[in-house]
Amino acid sequence: MKRSPFLRLGLGAALIGLVTTAGCTRKSDNDEAAATGKGPEQVKVALIPGGAHPYFQPWKTAAADAKTEFKLGDATFNETSGWDQTKQNDVVKSLAAQGYNAFGIFGVAPENINSTFEDLKRQGFPVGSLASCPAGDVNKADFCLSTDVEEAAYKATKAAVEAIGGKGNLVHLTGNKVDSNTQRRIAGVEKAVGETGGQVKILQVVTDIDTDLQTAQKAVADLLAAKGDQITAIVTTAYNPAVAAAEGVKQAKLPTKVIAIDDDKAILDGIKDGSVAGTVLQNPVGQAMVGSYVLMRLAGGCTMNQPGVVVDSGSFAVTKANVDNYETDREAKTTELRQAFDSQYLNCQ
Repeated sequence: MKRSPFLRLGLGAALIGLVTTAGCTRKSDNDEAAATGKGPEQVKVALIPGGAHPYFQPWKTAAADAKTEFKLGDATFNETSGWDQTKQNDVVKSLAAQGYNAFGIFGVAPENINSTFEDLKRQGFPVGSLASCPAGDVNKADFCLSTDVEEAAYKATKAAVEAIGGKGNLVHLTGNKVDSNTQRRIAGVEKAVGETGGQVKILQVVTDIDTDLQTAQKAVADLLAAKGDQITAIVTTAYNPAVAAAEGVKQAKLPTKVIAIDDDKAILDGIKDGSVAGTVLQNPVGQAMVGSYVLMRLAGGCTMNQPGVVVDSGSFAVTKANVDNYETDREAKTTELRQAFDSQYLNCQ
């Protein structure tokens, strides 16, 4: 499924010339934008996560790269909303007042973010829901570009099952329990475990430990102290718990297999030295770059063939076998996404 989902990727040759390769029109992007709407130089993109978090740091560089690649009037990254929906709405209003006119947003409250999207749309601004889609089945943004988190969690758990030889006890470490994305991650883990026919059992699911690294480290330390000898594998589907588990298991010298998420240096180093069995990477730069591109196209007069369409930005299993070349896959996926919007999702008559 490609419902509401939640690394770092250096822009390589695969992204050079994104603007000049036309997909859904015979005219150049710049010519069409000038003819039917705002030219790129009139488009000011704001990328707004819910607050400070390591996952979103690549968006900062991507905003600068998007401004250069697409010749935008401006592109900014603003993480000051502090994981409060009211504060995020205030940030959005402030940026609109400053002249920003295209918005890529990770909503703090998936159950309420559609009202923010609707307000922006009423003002004539193109809006993309990035890295997470609204809860439920309705997306009031023009599009959602996000990880299919259930699929990513399923991939991670399948990797964990393989790493432990198909039998043992698994612990799942994740984020905010009430977040719809967390519930989808839990479903993905349960699906993969269910396919083992009872050979792998979920010993415990630990939620609400992605607030910061210190919270995750304490939770992992407590878990390993209490049940370390019972845990065959740990699957982590949130950034801070992944780092904490990688560090905690290595320090405790336990044989527990860790499947992490994202590409923190501690995780990649752990894969290389064998203390981490693998990780599942997301595509934040792809979300930010392709999201900015689509917002530019919408501001230029294009429309969505299916308003509110949900597009999976990709997830990638990384083990010792491919830890040195996984970026190639992510760059290819980012290029593929941009081409898919041009050929399938955008209408640029």
